[in-house]
Amino acid sequence: MAVERYSGLIVGQAVLWNIDALTLQPVIEGLPGADRYYSDGWKAYAALKWPGYHEVSVGKRDTHTVEGRNSELRHYLARLHRKTKCYSKSLSGLSQAVKLFVWGWNRRQRRYLAEPKLKGKLCLLY
Repeated sequence: MAVERYSGLIVGQAVLWNIDALTLQPVIEGLPGADRYYSDGWKAYAALKWPGYHEVSVGKRDTHTVEGRNSELRHYLARLHRKTKCYSKSLSGLSQAVKLFVWGWNRRQRRYLAEPKLKGKLCLLY
């Protein structure tokens, strides 16, 4: 998942079986342009060709926004809860569920940006 820090919008996501540099590179190439990209210290990120400056974040200083979105994703999608009986049997089903979450999240976030007084008053799919 890729998140634009200031607006909180999710600008990229992928559901993959294998997470390595070969499968992640097309995802990185599909991200909108930015001056800086931050990630955690996972080794596959170092092998990627980033379209801008890439920095490995120490601690959560630069990755707390995307970590928060991952937490929200697990909260709203039961199939991503840890230790649950509700799980996706197909990658395409999980991918569609994540796309629906991203659509709802970004729609609500854009409304919050336009009308800050609504912050905390709208459900995900209002």
